[in-house]
Amino acid sequence: MFRPTGFADLAGRRVGIFGYGVEGHATFRRVASLTSDVVLVDDNPRDEGVLPTAGGGLDRLATCEIVLKSPGIARRRDDVVALEDHGVVVTSALNLWLHDVDRRRVIAITGTKGKSTTTSLVAFFLRCLGEEAHELGNIGRPPYDPELDVSSGWLVVEVSSFQCVDLTVAPSLVLVTSLGSDHLDWHGSIEQYHDDKLSLTRASGEHVTLIADDAALERARPLMGGRINVASSDETGLAHELRLLGAHSDHNVGLALEACALVTGRSRSEVRAAVAARAHDFVPLRGRLTLLDTRAPASGAVRFVDDGLATAPLPTIAALRVFPDDALSLIAGGFDRGVDYADLVEELRSRRAPTTLVVIGPAGERLGATCEGVRVAHAADMDEAVRRAYDAVATGGVVLFSPAAPSFDAYRNWSERSDAFTRAVQVVLGEQ
Repeated sequence: MFRPTGFADLAGRRVGIFGYGVEGHATFRRVASLTSDVVLVDDNPRDEGVLPTAGGGLDRLATCEIVLKSPGIARRRDDVVALEDHGVVVTSALNLWLHDVDRRRVIAITGTKGKSTTTSLVAFFLRCLGEEAHELGNIGRPPYDPELDVSSGWLVVEVSSFQCVDLTVAPSLVLVTSLGSDHLDWHGSIEQYHDDKLSLTRASGEHVTLIADDAALERARPLMGGRINVASSDETGLAHELRLLGAHSDHNVGLALEACALVTGRSRSEVRAAVAARAHDFVPLRGRLTLLDTRAPASGAVRFVDDGLATAPLPTIAALRVFPDDALSLIAGGFDRGVDYADLVEELRSRRAPTTLVVIGPAGERLGATCEGVRVAHAADMDEAVRRAYDAVATGGVVLFSPAAPSFDAYRNWSERSDAFTRAVQVVLGEQ
């Protein structure tokens, strides 16, 4: 059976693009120069010329030699399996790109939480060392987009579990930040999620798998491939200098320091010194424990923190641990993809300081229903959620938006949802 080992193998062939979002558009731009015979299909098409999956699109994909699947299309969906049973090769544009690129320049970063921050840290640390570095993948733009010039420098690529399952070759360095529960609706079970997430470390090609010093990752070693190294947490306070909150940030900084030391041949202390000299230039990611505002009435200060990128329980638990002694209102919920909230519930129950859980969306309702012993408030939308959260800590504390669920029930993406939180905060502050 024909199996492409790079984009050049698509020349003159009929190619399907399944899923026409950001990745699908970039894929089309890359493929269009190789063949004019392209079939565009999406479950909910918004662009002219794109066929709906259930409205003839799947039948057209079955006529293709190869289908490039976007990450949002689950690998084990019945229609994807049916295409492969029909003899169609289903892979991804990212996989073809990895076959084409010099993988010695690629640093891939995955994990349940921390992968976006660690991607930004690795790229920043490399620049502090005078190296050229590009932030790509989930954090930026698809690396195979022909509108990007990635012909030189380090290619630091954030890779989701959705993308890992389609990759058959590994870059020279794979970082794994953490391992918890996420995307169970896509993967089917937590066991399958862990296997899929770590499949990138088992892909072919000589490579190092660099993991954080974390108990869950140690337990998962049997699922990992490559030469496994462990990066110790940074205990020097560099995370604080970079304006990063929480003990988990020390793990992310440690991973980034170790990764940059490995690929550049410098010592970890040399990397740290270069970063410390420019720490004030680092801009923490929006939506990752970002302090939006502080209101300091006579009764006590109230901090508003946007952790909107926390779309799973694990990062929300980490965020709660940043504020162990503060009265706190947690706004959580969104699209329900069936993840297990038991650990998050236990974390809420065990907090010493007064805590209110404000729930929104289907996931929030399910979370709230299991939080016996925790004060729970229900909100119909973000405006009401912020108002209820502020009222609960108006005499001093933290309003933390860390949803532990994706945004797709009411928003197009996490960014739009964080924008809504920011606007709601501004409205509440304007009323004070």
